[in-house]
Amino acid sequence: MSPSIWKRALLTTLLAIGLHGCACAGALPDSVNGQALPSLAPMLERVTPAVVNITTEGKQKIDESILNDPFFKRFFGDVQGERKIDGTGSGVIVHARHGHILTNFHVIEGAERITITLNDGRRFQARIIGADPKVDLAIIAIKAERLVAMRFGDSDRLKVGDFVVAIGNPYGIGQSVTSGIISALHRNPGIGEYENFIQTDASINLGNSGGALVNLRGELIGINTAILGGHSGGNIGIGFAIPVNTAAGIIDQIVRFGQVERGLLGIEVSDVDAQIATNSRLPANTGALVERVFPSSAAERAGLQAGDVILQVNDAEIKAASDVKSLIGSVRAGTLLKIVYLRSGQTYTAQARIGQVGPAGNTANSQRPFWENN
Repeated sequence: MSPSIWKRALLTTLLAIGLHGCACAGALPDSVNGQALPSLAPMLERVTPAVVNITTEGKQKIDESILNDPFFKRFFGDVQGERKIDGTGSGVIVHARHGHILTNFHVIEGAERITITLNDGRRFQARIIGADPKVDLAIIAIKAERLVAMRFGDSDRLKVGDFVVAIGNPYGIGQSVTSGIISALHRNPGIGEYENFIQTDASINLGNSGGALVNLRGELIGINTAILGGHSGGNIGIGFAIPVNTAAGIIDQIVRFGQVERGLLGIEVSDVDAQIATNSRLPANTGALVERVFPSSAAERAGLQAGDVILQVNDAEIKAASDVKSLIGSVRAGTLLKIVYLRSGQTYTAQARIGQVGPAGNTANSQRPFWENN
């Protein structure tokens, strides 16, 4: 577009504002052509009461090599091998009746005292119900009335470009809201064992961990977990959230059993490259290629073979290898899975019961009710 056309377009816009709305400097019009400007305020009024601020107090062991260092002893003398630490984070109320709050494991790791501040200013001490460090999720609980839980969305239906809102407690300053879009899906930045992150450019900073990523309907679609940034920890528009569909299976296990008992399918998978996709007549970003099937595994018993392309697991579409790992990592050992896969141009369906993990192929199966795990 030429400079002259830009100038005419700008002049037309300014005239329109002058005729139909406020022309005050630095102000937006109340309406445009009789239509009120859109606002996220009504949605946020419904969902922000479900997001809490978390502060923690605890102790952290100091590296013994530092304690024994002569330079350190010269200035600090002989000190104990622990130091007091304080932390801040965020959480999302997921079960109002039981006072269950979902947050990141790293927010409450090592905490001896956890204080929850609700949106209305009330404060409560929380206890840990259970955690899954491998996915970086934890459930804590408070005893409180008049709690508001957040409704879950469907993270499998997200698309790049969808508008999202991040709610949390950045730098401990209090509840804050930022907005942006979904920048990418199925991200694996190498910061955890089980990764299938939503990437967003909605501002996420230190203290936002454990907070909510919601869609414009006010539904929880992710738990804000990590950022890429400089040494200061500031936001550069690259934040990551755990999809809510991944979190749902973890929540269920923690609430019911007090722990996560992760199963094993017995395969190695990789992303489907362009050549395999073309040869198999698959759309781009579809499926996960089975590279290896381990002997005597659940996958072998189900009939899976190297070279198969997994398309669905329990009706969830598989778009990348990380989807398979994430799904398997969120279900309990003994769960029966329906797997749809492609082999030599034909589609097949198999059932596999997830095996148990342990030194002898077994893991202790805790059946204690969640309220007994104090």
